[in-house]
Amino acid sequence: MSLRIAVDLDGTLADMDAALQKEAERMFGAGVDLRGTLRGRTEGAASAESPDPTGSSPGMQAPVAAPPGVRLSDRQQRLLWARVRETENFWFSLREVEPGAVARLAQMAAANAWDVLFITTRPSSAGDTTQLQSQRWLQAHGFELPSVYVVSGSRGRIATALTLDAVIDDRPENCLDVATDSDAKPILVWRDTRDSVPPGARRLGIQVVFSIAEALESLQAATAAAQRPGIMSRLRGVLGV
Repeated sequence: MSLRIAVDLDGTLADMDAALQKEAERMFGAGVDLRGTLRGRTEGAASAESPDPTGSSPGMQAPVAAPPGVRLSDRQQRLLWARVRETENFWFSLREVEPGAVARLAQMAAANAWDVLFITTRPSSAGDTTQLQSQRWLQAHGFELPSVYVVSGSRGRIATALTLDAVIDDRPENCLDVATDSDAKPILVWRDTRDSVPPGARRLGIQVVFSIAEALESLQAATAAAQRPGIMSRLRGVLGV
């Protein structure tokens, strides 16, 4: 039995935050608290991957400087995401969060006969389509012939529709969707301190790891367990589903 695994891109494999931070500093000055801005959007009304929650266009307005260490205003966020949309093949330009992680994922997927697909809610940018940029990025980092789905809505419903066994994501709200709306195992790649893991994550059945490498080791253990007698019960036991 092959595991069917979905892997998020931004924050999980691709370092979107570093690219946005660099662009925000160009526009608004050094010391912009972009991480705090994105976290505030997660806790509030909009996701970091939903670039313009109001749907309004900033037009030709000049950037408004942000004091050092201060979160961006809604207007500044719209200007930043407008810059992303204007940048030629922005999504292809990103670095890996963990260098070599994509190639390692490809190697382990081949060795363990995993069915792997990639999901993202990236907006479009100038140049190639978001899907094509994402596919080329994955290929450039060592994953041949990647399947990329540009999606919206609940990750849990997506997991159900695609009959997934596991979803790897760096956003707690996406993992919560998977935990509540599907039978797939959510694996949260938490890139902060252990003390700051969202309360209740484990109680809700979300597995918390601190790197892609740790997530892949967990899936490999599940695969090894599934190859021994009692395949379904062992698989469910390791994945916690």
